[in-house]
Amino acid sequence: MPPILIKSLKLGFQNFLNNNILTLTLTILFLIIFIYTLYCLASNPRAVFLVDFACFKPPAVCRVPSAAFEEHTALISGAGANPANVDFQMKVLQRSGLGEETCLPPAFLYIPPDTTLQASRAEAEMVIFSAIDSLLEKTGLKPKDIDILIVNCSLFSPTPSLSAMVVNKYKLRSNIKSFNLSGMGCSAGLISVDLARDLLEVHPNSNAVVVSTEIITPNHYGGNVKGMLLANCAFRMGGAAMLLSNRWSERGRAKYRLVHVVRTHMAANDKAYRCLFQEEDYEGKVGISISRDLVAKAGEALKSNITTLGPLVLPLSEKLLVLFTLIATKFFNSKRKPYIPDFKKAFHHFIIHVGGSPIIDGMQKNLQLSDEDVEPPRMTLHRFGNTSSSSLWYQFDYIESKGRMKKGNKVWQLGFGSGFKCVSAIWKCNRSIDTPMDGSWADCIHRYPVKLNQQDKGKGKDGEKVDLWLDGI
Repeated sequence: MPPILIKSLKLGFQNFLNNNILTLTLTILFLIIFIYTLYCLASNPRAVFLVDFACFKPPAVCRVPSAAFEEHTALISGAGANPANVDFQMKVLQRSGLGEETCLPPAFLYIPPDTTLQASRAEAEMVIFSAIDSLLEKTGLKPKDIDILIVNCSLFSPTPSLSAMVVNKYKLRSNIKSFNLSGMGCSAGLISVDLARDLLEVHPNSNAVVVSTEIITPNHYGGNVKGMLLANCAFRMGGAAMLLSNRWSERGRAKYRLVHVVRTHMAANDKAYRCLFQEEDYEGKVGISISRDLVAKAGEALKSNITTLGPLVLPLSEKLLVLFTLIATKFFNSKRKPYIPDFKKAFHHFIIHVGGSPIIDGMQKNLQLSDEDVEPPRMTLHRFGNTSSSSLWYQFDYIESKGRMKKGNKVWQLGFGSGFKCVSAIWKCNRSIDTPMDGSWADCIHRYPVKLNQQDKGKGKDGEKVDLWLDGI
């Protein structure tokens, strides 16, 4: 190549750089930012949003006030033969915190209760389909747009599964990813949320519907073991359906963003494993046995869970106080009690499993919560009873119905379940929530909170503490 041509090319390139240096610089910066953004999107988990949820509202015909419960219990074969069992169940019921509007499935209105497979399926269809119908109506979601389906029900697991029943009812797509969780206890709802989060993190642009319920029709216990009769007194029908999504198009209208899920499983401990146990009694009748170790093991599971959760959510000031207390105890032989972090500095709302008044009382004491903090679980227990895994969502609905959920609020959902398991889910509110005009609390929220008497709070007539669930076992 002639030297003059080479010189001309060099001069031309130099002139190009001189005249376009700003454009080149901006282009390089854009490429760097673009590549960094792609790296962040690839390395960070996708955001998971709770678009909305819906709770099943039992029909009024299923309402079982305490007088009807007592009469019915006395007439049932087995319990009627032993009046002491009726007295025991009424004593538990009167001090349980349940109100006069809790509901049992239609099968329980028969004498003896109809615990057949057909009756159980009928309850499942009533609860699950009603909750999903309400969810579809609230969100405008079409069945064909559901990519993931998770149904959890601990004690009723027919074939085909409940998730298959939903697929059949709504004619969902053949490539839907469906899951049916059973035997996971009252914590199954948050376990399902955790499963949905994991699936949404690897399946982009997807919608997940989670259904939480407990079908109690096949689980009536008609024997004479007091530790098994407790379940008859507390559990009531209920269910909830939730729409979770990782679609950015849903971000604007989604109510909440899922921040953390922390799970604790204590089944390696024999006493924890058996504190809630389905088994046969000495007469061969199947029921849920509740042991005296329940409260203690729940406390251990909670301690383990918040040990992991605390560093993720507590402000720096609380972390330092915990650290200083540990140092003082270990190196200076301080007899000071371990510092209990103030979780009210991390959360605005507390949603606690409504297993019974003793569980709520214990949580209030251990976490140093106010009466207002535990108002949602107490009122949910009063109005709907223990609806198992779905009880957490009735509390969510209560807070919204009271108009208390504001943009930026953080919510701690805390569930307990057989195994023994403890699960925490942390949500952040994306926008201030308008008071809903319909839903499970719509016709009664104006009456709440109700004033609870001593017995409703798990205390005797003179205010002394009473172990409701374990008394007499």
